Amino acid sequence: MALVLPFKAVRPQVKYAPQVAALPYDVMTREEGRMAVAGRPLSFMHVEKSEIDVPDGTRPDNPVIYETAKRNFARMREEGILIQDPSPCYYIYRQKMGSHVQTGIVGVMSAAEYDEGKIKKHELTRQDKEDDRIRHVDQVNAQTGPVFISYRTRPGLNEIVAKITAGRPEYEFTAEDGVVHTAWVVADQARMDAIRSEFDQVDALYIADGHHRAAAGATIARKRRKPSQAQESDGVLAVFFPHDQLKVMDYNRAVKDLRGLSAEQFLEKISSSFIVTKGFAAKSPQRLHDFGMYLGGAWYCLTIKEGAYDAKDPVASLDAAILQDHLLAPVLGIADPRTDDRIKFIGGIRGMAELEKLVDQDGFAVAFSLHPTTMEQIMNVADAGAIMPPKSTWFEPKLRSGLFVHCL
Repeated sequence: MALVLPFKAVRPQVKYAPQVAALPYDVMTREEGRMAVAGRPLSFMHVEKSEIDVPDGTRPDNPVIYETAKRNFARMREEGILIQDPSPCYYIYRQKMGSHVQTGIVGVMSAAEYDEGKIKKHELTRQDKEDDRIRHVDQVNAQTGPVFISYRTRPGLNEIVAKITAGRPEYEFTAEDGVVHTAWVVADQARMDAIRSEFDQVDALYIADGHHRAAAGATIARKRRKPSQAQESDGVLAVFFPHDQLKVMDYNRAVKDLRGLSAEQFLEKISSSFIVTKGFAAKSPQRLHDFGMYLGGAWYCLTIKEGAYDAKDPVASLDAAILQDHLLAPVLGIADPRTDDRIKFIGGIRGMAELEKLVDQDGFAVAFSLHPTTMEQIMNVADAGAIMPPKSTWFEPKLRSGLFVHCL
C-alpha cells in the first residue's frame, strides 16, 4: 500500500505558467541560474534558487538566501502570479521530449512511509545538501519542487490517466529547451477516489530523483508532527510515474590523468579485466557491460570479461560499479569518486562530443561512455536495500519547479 494524497496546490495562473516554470535548483550553478532568469522576473528560479538574487560572496547557508526565497514566493502570491486551488486535487503532468513522452500523477506521499522504508531509496544523501533543503522549506513554509517517484506500472492507473488526459489541459507550453509541458487538474471526487484506491494497491514507491528533497521533507515532518493531528507537513510533494515510461540516460565519466601511466601501459593494465577493441564507431555502448573509451584521439570498446564480476549482485553488476571496481579504482586510483577531483561526471544529454572535447581541448586524459542504467536495475537495487554508485542515473526530461507547490 502506498499513501498518495491530493493537495491544494499553489500554482501559476494559466497565462503565467510558461514564464514561471523553472528547471530544478540543483542542475545549474548560481551564475548559470542568473543567466537563465535574465529578463524573466516571473521565473520560479527566484524562489527555488534564491541565491541568484543575493550578492556574490554570500555563504550558501546564509539566512538571507532563505529569507529572499520566502519574500519572492510571497510576492508572487500577492501579485496574483500564483494562485491556490480551494480544495485538494490531484494533477496530471505530462512531458514530451522529442519522441519520448512520460505522464505522471502529482500528489503528496507520506513522510511516515518514507521513514518506514516503504518509499525506497537507491542513493546516499549529503548532509549539507539535505540541510539546505530543510532550511529552504522551513523558511518558505512550502515544498517548492517535487520528488521524482516511480512505481511498477499499473494498468488501472494508466486507464484513469488516459481518460483524464483526453480532456482539455490546464497548461500546455513548450519550454526554451524544446520540452513540451502539459498539465491537467483532477478535482472530480470519483476520479480522485479511483486514483487513491489504485495507489493503495501499489507495493512500493521508488525515488528516481530528488533524494535530498525527500529526506528534507521527512525531517521537517518529524519536527512538526503532533500526536493524533494531521499536518500538511506529513506529506511530501512528488510526481509519480509508471516505471516503463521513464527515460534514464547515460551518465559518463572523464578522468584528468592516467596516474603516471603511458597510454600503452594503461591499455595493458585494463586488458586484464576488459576485452579492448580499438575503433568504436558507435562511441556510445548499445548494450549493458560494454563501455566506450576515448583515449588519445581514438575510440575503443571495452567489454568486461566473463566472471570478472558477480552477475547476481544487483550493485556489483551495474555498469557504473563495474567501471569503478575494475578500472577507475584499481588502475586510475580513484577510490572515492564522490570526493576525488580528478574525475568529472557528464550527463548523457551533452552527447559524445562533450567527452571528445574534454580530452581533446580541456586537459582530460581519458573519457568513458556508459550504457544507461535501466529502471529494473534501479528498482532491484532499492528492493535489496542497497545503494547505487555515485552518478549512476541521469533522468531526462527534468521536472519543472513552480507548476505545483505544496504549502505547509
